[in-house]
Amino acid sequence: MDNTPTPAEAASSNPTVGILGLGLIGGSFARAYHAAGWRVAAFDTDADTLAIAMIDTVDAVLDDASLAGCELVILSAYPEACIAWLQSHAQTLGELGAEGPLVIDSAGVKGALCNRAFDLASTYGFTFCGAHPMAGTENSGYAYGTADMFDGAPMVLVPPQLDDVTRLELLDRAHTLLSPCRFGRFSVTTPADHDRVIAFTSQLAHVVSNAYVKSPTAQAHHGFSAGSYKDLTRVAHLNPDMWSELMIQDADYLADEIEIIISALDKYRIALINRDRAGLRELLAEGDQIKRALDDMPR
Repeated sequence: MDNTPTPAEAASSNPTVGILGLGLIGGSFARAYHAAGWRVAAFDTDADTLAIAMIDTVDAVLDDASLAGCELVILSAYPEACIAWLQSHAQTLGELGAEGPLVIDSAGVKGALCNRAFDLASTYGFTFCGAHPMAGTENSGYAYGTADMFDGAPMVLVPPQLDDVTRLELLDRAHTLLSPCRFGRFSVTTPADHDRVIAFTSQLAHVVSNAYVKSPTAQAHHGFSAGSYKDLTRVAHLNPDMWSELMIQDADYLADEIEIIISALDKYRIALINRDRAGLRELLAEGDQIKRALDDMPR
């Protein structure tokens, strides 16, 4: 007698992840879970993207029916779209109760999104934890997603305010459900602390790179550029719709970081105008020492 399970039986025995948004990050989540043997239910507003994904990684469209079978739902759309989806599905998620999925997001800012999501989760009775995978490339879109995008990468978790036991249970659940992605390290923070730090580590880097290529000299760089130019300009190539939304939601922290770097750059400018080699050397040595100390810090 042939005991080989039918495709339907095999699918029902596998855990299911739901994914909203199939861009670079959502597409990478889809590929990672698909490679790990999970069923993938997904939705994207771009019908062509969804159709392509259903050929190679996605098993079903993420809707109310497939949502009931999910153990994890990952919101990988822009922050405002994530909030809109949660608002429209909060009642359904609440009705699923304890059997329902853990819902996380993957947005680059946490303040407005997490605060709204925490309120909805508390009101309707589902579980939400903010999340930010620290991985990506300068490219965007499903075509650039990879199953190993998150291998060894840090993952930041942003849980709601809970008692210690419930909080640890939530973090353990998130860690377990994210295991197919093979993240290298998990850290935990608050929405405000996340957004303050990410304004420096991510958003400022994109602003500086994007502004750097606006020099007229950039038009004549061919034949004169090497690693330094490539390193500094890599993230000048970006998705302006996504990054403008992220930056506006983190406007105060990012504006502060821009003010700090403008002040620092002005010291170099003044030293150059004054032909102050000793002062310039001191500025350069200071930056070098800070970078070396940062590299020596435990990760």
